[in-house]
Amino acid sequence: MSTSIERYKIEAEQQWRQWIDKIPAIRFDSGWNVKVIPPFGGALSRFMIEHNGNHASVYLDAFDSLGYYGAPYWELYPYDGDTFRCEMADTDALLAAIRETLAVKP
Repeated sequence: MSTSIERYKIEAEQQWRQWIDKIPAIRFDSGWNVKVIPPFGGALSRFMIEHNGNHASVYLDAFDSLGYYGAPYWELYPYDGDTFRCEMADTDALLAAIRETLAVKP
């Protein structure tokens, strides 16, 4: 089967178009370099942030396919030697955790 057909099946199964209206906008801090990357490994979306030589990786898991949270959640790595998770709607908590990881003052 062609790659395009397989991709459309995944998009339909995971309702990617419906998620467009559900995923909140995030107002990144000035000076952060944000790189959107493909949603590998079961994530719905992924991005990486770089600032002053520090890096953070974030993904959105809407289906508990990468871990269990019980609701759509963001996961940030690294965070204080581990990972950080918060609900998808809590972008303030996500941004605060990213700032800590990047050692950036708000």
